Parts: sequence; structure tokens; C-alpha cells
Amino acid sequence: MTAQLAPYLFFASNECREAMEHYQRVLGGDLNVMTMGDLPEGEDRPPSATEDMVMNAALVLPGGALLMASDDATGEVGEFSAFAVSIVLDDAHEAARIFDELLDGGQAHMPFGPTFWSPAFGMGVDRFGVEWMVNVGDPGATS
Repeated sequence: MTAQLAPYLFFASNECREAMEHYQRVLGGDLNVMTMGDLPEGEDRPPSATEDMVMNAALVLPGGALLMASDDATGEVGEFSAFAVSIVLDDAHEAARIFDELLDGGQAHMPFGPTFWSPAFGMGVDRFGVEWMVNVGDPGATS
């Protein structure tokens, strides 16, 4: 059996497109966005959904990892809690850039730097409320 995990983020407000476009600028890759307005005729949508709300966004990162998201048209999703999106890189300089850009407008909980398990690691929450952990996985990499 082969399996891949793909985080799926639900944005409580209408921020999905902005967030995913930000992640694409920072991480690279190809972004595909479908809005509620893209639904075929006759398909049901939540009564509170607007045409521009994101029904599904998929960011395929270089290397094939996948990050998906949507706006929550039901109004039932609260704040993000009890999870983090973790990204492992083999280049400490690139990891530092990604950490800084992901957390631009957010808050670092653990500044990016060396740890006993990694040449460089940092964590924090971005301006959209998503918790990120950026880790350098190659013990030979330098920061």
C-alpha cells in the first residue's frame, strides 16, 4: 500500500485564495482554485456561499507534496487549533527564507535556528492563523 498525507485547511473567513496564493509565492508549485461560482448548474451549494468563495484549492509543491484548502461556507469552522503544517527541507538558507516569508505578518513561537535535533528549526503562526513548523532534515546542512 502506498499512501500520502495531504493537509487540508478550512478557512473560517473568505481568506483561502489569499492564503493559498501567498503559500504558492513562498513555496512555489502549481495552484488550482475552484470557486463556488465554478459549480455546475443544478449543483447545491451552502446558502451562505458567495460566488467567489473557494470550494477547493490545491497547491502541488515542487517534489509532489500537496496542500489543499477551502473557505468554510457553513460558518461552522472555528479557529485553527491543535495542529501544525510541517515542512522539511534540506537547505537551511532556503528554509530560513521560507520561515520568514510564511510568518510575515504572523508570529514566531520558536525563532528559526539550530536545535539539538536539527541544524535549523522554527515554528509560528502565519497571518491567516495557520501554525507552521519549518525543519531542516539534513544534519549536514548549515544555517
